[in-house]
Amino acid sequence: MPYRNISAQLSAADIQAIKDALATIEAKLPFLISLPPAERLTILKTGPGSLAFVQNSLQAAKNNPGVLPPVFRVDEFEKDVNLFSALTELGTVVMQLAAKIDDTRMEVGGEAMRQAVDVYNYVKAAAASTPGLKPVADQLAERFQKSKQPPAPATTPPGQ
Repeated sequence: MPYRNISAQLSAADIQAIKDALATIEAKLPFLISLPPAERLTILKTGPGSLAFVQNSLQAAKNNPGVLPPVFRVDEFEKDVNLFSALTELGTVVMQLAAKIDDTRMEVGGEAMRQAVDVYNYVKAAAASTPGLKPVADQLAERFQKSKQPPAPATTPPGQ
């Protein structure tokens, strides 16, 4: 797998630049909202199968304004359809990025955890003969006592 052993760093400046870029994106979308779970349940869902229906309905409204009541705002309907399409496109791009961030975070976290288990096993083995190391081994052991999960064996032999 080509993504194993990721070796990278993010400087504080890079992290801040990314946060600033995300803030810029959010500033460009000042109309974004957060819906409470109960309200989400009340909204008609527009999935892939509904998009064509919505777009066809817009064309029908634009081509046949005489069948709509005067209070129906075709221009507002069109704005909603266009914004929905744009947000769908942006959402796809953001979800792809979020998936990559999550997958990379998972892989790097797995690498860090594997290495931490290796350190724990080395410290635990050395604690028997190295004065003052037992408290460190006990502190590291707390992670496994809480979860009742034994650590995985070291992946590299001691001394290498």
